[in-house]
Amino acid sequence: MKDISTINPKRILVCQLRQIGDVVLSTPSVALLHRKFPDAEIHVLTEDKCAQVFDNNPAVTHVWKIVKENLRNPLKALLFYRKVGRSGYDLVVDFQQLPRCRWVIFFCNAPVKLTFRPPWYNRFWYTNWPESIPGGYAGMYKAGVLKPLGIEWHGDAPQIFVSEPEKEEAQTCLEGLGIKGDEPLITVDPSHRRHTRRWPAEYYGELIKLISAERPEYKFFLLYGPGEKDVVLRVSKVAGIGDKCVMLEKPGSLRLMAALIERAVLHLGNCSAPRHFAVGVGTPSICIPGSSSSAWTFPSDEHEEVVPDLDCQPCGSESCTRGDLACLKSLMPKDVLNKALAKL
Repeated sequence: MKDISTINPKRILVCQLRQIGDVVLSTPSVALLHRKFPDAEIHVLTEDKCAQVFDNNPAVTHVWKIVKENLRNPLKALLFYRKVGRSGYDLVVDFQQLPRCRWVIFFCNAPVKLTFRPPWYNRFWYTNWPESIPGGYAGMYKAGVLKPLGIEWHGDAPQIFVSEPEKEEAQTCLEGLGIKGDEPLITVDPSHRRHTRRWPAEYYGELIKLISAERPEYKFFLLYGPGEKDVVLRVSKVAGIGDKCVMLEKPGSLRLMAALIERAVLHLGNCSAPRHFAVGVGTPSICIPGSSSSAWTFPSDEHEEVVPDLDCQPCGSESCTRGDLACLKSLMPKDVLNKALAKL
């Protein structure tokens, strides 16, 4: 591999297709690239559902959105990949090595194609990679891919840039639900697509009830995505604090979610995208990760996870070998209460 520590690219493509949380975790690397190459255009290739992560980001010049429905026709897909690849890039940074990324790289004439250490069968797609990347925080790991460029990660956090109009939209939304501008707010994310990372809805409801009893001035906003409304309805029912616990009739956009979390004084939730948004907008957070690895927790006193003392945690599995989901069900609301109150 050639030395690329002194290159000066004019146009850079960053490939991070999914999931939403992983895309948020790529933003420190985008910022580091912009800091290293301030005169370069930085383009991002991502899935349409994730593109809003980069709205208002001053480091990003253009976002290529992969709309899966538009690429079901193989010819249209190839034409899209060719259009992206032939857009004059000097440097491509691929954080995933997914097939769609490799198609773009196939058509790309960039002299430097950088990624994490690929398996032998992928190596001919790329020109450079670091020999090793230390384990730890996932955002740090992604930034480790940039080491051959002479770029080092120094605790850089994810970045989500919320505009003033977005803040105003969030406040209008809250006022429509009975929450005034001066009332302290806690956002709560009780859902997750994996049952091994989903603290019981009833526990979230009980935790909200306990916090409300100690801090009656606080209001709670329940976040949820498509197909998850039944979870937040159960949380609200168990909490039993009436209009102090609110939600939207339908899921909002990622930008509205970012603005609501930015408005909050604390974010509570499972190990999913909103916890990374909390870091990105500077709101303290508490996460109940379940089987999830601590690598997803930003290393800061403002962001912490609460886990029971189990030899099997974290397992990172989508199934529980114990059969009892002890990492979730043995963690009681009162175990989280004091940490939440300390953050408040």
